[in-house]
Amino acid sequence: MKDILEIKNLEVSFDTEDGEVKAVRNIDLRLKKGETLAIVGESGCGKSVLCKSIMSILPKNGFIKRGEILLNNQNLVDKTQKEMNKVRGKEISMIFQDPMTSLNPTISIGKQIKESVLIHNKINKKEAKKKAIELIELVGIDNAISRYNQYPHHFSGGMRQRIVIAIALACNPKILIADEPTTALDVTIQSQIIQLIKNLQEKTGISIVFITHDLGVVAEIADRVAVMYAGKIVEIGTTEDIFYNAKHPYTLGLLNSLPDIENNVDFLYNIPGMPPDLINPPKGDAFACRNDNALKIDYFEEPPMFKISENHSASTWLLHEKASKLNKSRFIKSEKRVINE
Repeated sequence: MKDILEIKNLEVSFDTEDGEVKAVRNIDLRLKKGETLAIVGESGCGKSVLCKSIMSILPKNGFIKRGEILLNNQNLVDKTQKEMNKVRGKEISMIFQDPMTSLNPTISIGKQIKESVLIHNKINKKEAKKKAIELIELVGIDNAISRYNQYPHHFSGGMRQRIVIAIALACNPKILIADEPTTALDVTIQSQIIQLIKNLQEKTGISIVFITHDLGVVAEIADRVAVMYAGKIVEIGTTEDIFYNAKHPYTLGLLNSLPDIENNVDFLYNIPGMPPDLINPPKGDAFACRNDNALKIDYFEEPPMFKISENHSASTWLLHEKASKLNKSRFIKSEKRVINE
């Protein structure tokens, strides 16, 4: 599959009273045409900041320090906000966690969808209304014509998220960024929204970036998975690679944190410690202080991305040819060793 989006050496920071927060650090990432790429990690690891950088909707104190975001061989980093207005919605759309913050409570949902249609399409209001009704039907809302004139408060949380998705699809974008779109919904509605997104992708061929901390959702929807920690991608591979052949200790920690209902395990594993302060990021591997199997080199030299297979890479010194073979299925404190370069 052809790459539709490419991110190179991206660094994003925030100016704060305490200093510069290095929220995204040296990210390289590709999105293929028609695929779903999930970005996973704990809160604060940089997932949302990365995607807001792509859309150029960072807060006022946020800025792209360096790097490229290439869409159709055009660097979005170089575009003005006026130029990005032509990209947002038409080329790339985004749906957020809470649909109520994305919808205007004083305007009917039909008019909100119609407005999105009119922004990037040279059609009249009658045609735009027809398109809006088709989109309401497309996202699985019955009685689209009568629903067109209703307001957001007339709809449940799941239905409001469907409306937000309809708005995002109004101009037939090539890329859809979904920023934890199911977090505010109950489990049953979550499943419906996930299925809706999968069905829409099959119909439209759209590429999807799906941000989540829920590995259960990842298993259901993703083709590839990028694991983020402390503003960096520490492992990337196919869904099968990540779930069945994970190599980075952080990825293994996330997987171990999943409830084990089948084996009747009555406790949940949790990763010890807290993510590092990104005003002063650690010199070596940012996960070392939380990793019982950390090597001495982890504390003073950052590991490169080691290639495991054509589609699978991980940033951990445990993959170095001189590293000892450790039991990665358990988090047992082992003797610390140094890799001699």
